[in-house]
Amino acid sequence: MAGFNKVVNSYQEALAGLEDNMTLIVGGFGLCGNPENLIKEIKRRGTTGLTVVSNNCGTTEHGLGILLFDKQIKKMVASYVGENDNFESQMMSGELEVELTPQGTLAEKMRAGGAGIPAFYTATGYGTPVAEGKEVREFNGKKYILEESVTGDFALVKAYKADTYGNLVFRKTARNFNPLAATAGKITVVEVEEIVEPGELDPDEIHLSGIYVDRLIKGDFEKIIEQRTVRPSNQSEQGA
Repeated sequence: MAGFNKVVNSYQEALAGLEDNMTLIVGGFGLCGNPENLIKEIKRRGTTGLTVVSNNCGTTEHGLGILLFDKQIKKMVASYVGENDNFESQMMSGELEVELTPQGTLAEKMRAGGAGIPAFYTATGYGTPVAEGKEVREFNGKKYILEESVTGDFALVKAYKADTYGNLVFRKTARNFNPLAATAGKITVVEVEEIVEPGELDPDEIHLSGIYVDRLIKGDFEKIIEQRTVRPSNQSEQGA
């Protein structure tokens, strides 16, 4: 999107240029801060052969999980399988290539990619299968493995509020992988609940500068709860 105004008016326009076999960096943690409508647009397009880098792959019925029904994802780089039966079964059968990555390492891979840092050393994973095939160096008597950063053709992000310049505000725990993911995409697309005019956001409240954002769209969100747990009422507790 050229110029300062990043707003687009449709999800088709938001994901213009998305093609088969691309790499996507996707924000969210479970279903929290999940760019759900951008994912639904990928589902609608039928884009395939995708490599997706995200903390997890949603649930069986929601989030990134909906892309597994038609096997649109070729490879997942994620921290955990979570509550996604298709993710587990496709991984175990070899239908889906999976690179399980420690959560902090995955976050740093995104951050480093966005900062233009090609690789970094970390002690996390040394001596485990995570370190297999990776360079090992010793610093101050401690072993570290070399991890390469990640970038994507697209980064898909969910934020709470933005101005038309793309300056972003995230709400509570939705400020998880989203700011990091936003920096690591060649084209960063953000969906938000509210868009305001420049100057309406307090600079101290802005979590991510609009310099990282290429396209911005206002969406409506279901905000699915991944697990709902309720405690018994007092009456039930008393056996009444």
